Amino acid sequence: MSDNPERWGAAPFTVTGPTGTTATIIVKGRDRWALESLIRAGTKGCTPIDHPGPRWSAYVFELRKLGVVIETLHEKHGGPFKGNHARYVLRSTVSAGKAVA
Repeated sequence: MSDNPERWGAAPFTVTGPTGTTATIIVKGRDRWALESLIRAGTKGCTPIDHPGPRWSAYVFELRKLGVVIETLHEKHGGPFKGNHARYVLRSTVSAGKAVA
C-alpha cells in the first residue's frame, strides 16, 4: 500500500451486481486497496497469499456491506503449515467513478 495518503483517499466506484442493479459507492483506505486489487485480478481473484494484506476478510466484509458481490472460494495449501485459505473473486462489475472533491 502506498504511503501517500491521497492515493488511498475516498474514491467513487460504480458497482453493477449480477441482477443489473447499479449503485455508486465511496471507498477509501484498505477497503479501496482491496477493491482495486480485486478489479485488477479479474476472474483469477485474490488470496492473502498472492496479495498480502493484514485483514482481507474484513475488507471483503465492508465491501459486501456496500453491495459489492464477492465470492469466497476455499482452497487447500501445502507446506509446513498446511491448511486452507480463501480466494476472493469479484462478481460485480466495478468501474472507477469521478474524483471526490
